[in-house]
Amino acid sequence: MKLYHFPLSGHAHRAVLFASLIDIPHELIEVDLPNGAHKQPAFLAMNPFGQVPVLDDDGVVISDSTAILVYLAKKTGRTDWLPDDARGAAAVQRWLSVAAGEVAYGPAAARLITVFNAKFHADEVIARAHAILSKMEQHLTDREWLVGEGPTIADVAIYSYVAQAPEGNVDLSGYPAVNALLRRVEALPGFVPFKKTPIGLSA
Repeated sequence: MKLYHFPLSGHAHRAVLFASLIDIPHELIEVDLPNGAHKQPAFLAMNPFGQVPVLDDDGVVISDSTAILVYLAKKTGRTDWLPDDARGAAAVQRWLSVAAGEVAYGPAAARLITVFNAKFHADEVIARAHAILSKMEQHLTDREWLVGEGPTIADVAIYSYVAQAPEGNVDLSGYPAVNALLRRVEALPGFVPFKKTPIGLSA
């Protein structure tokens, strides 16, 4: 199993983190994004969108970070990380959608400005970040994990960009329940950190 990634990509970190958490053997292959390796024919043959991460499981190629989380959970039969029952699966999917939506256009976008010089409006995306963080804080007030009684791929999908939100000038100090969730993820056996960038509020 080969996992193509880039150390500063939160999307890639989700996949790397989950593969480590479930202790599935894999080879990490770093894609040289700064020099455009993700836009070369060999990589585009695996993922026409030209994005990391990509998982190659002995010829079965999966792209998109949340799709990889689902694939790995299903392949290994880890119903603790992705419930089989309709209600549990739907609850996890809801947060995967948040990761691809509100988190991507909030804390992830804010970090893209500072780390990658993306052309977003900082005030707008930081406001979006605080909007989703406020919803997460309310949701986590009386629970330890986003779904159910233990960690799921929902927590993995949310973790990377929320944990590094200060790099995009998003202050996490007002969200104790969110911070508690981040610390719980970091305490899991097999946790691997997301590479930090000394920029924004993390400078």
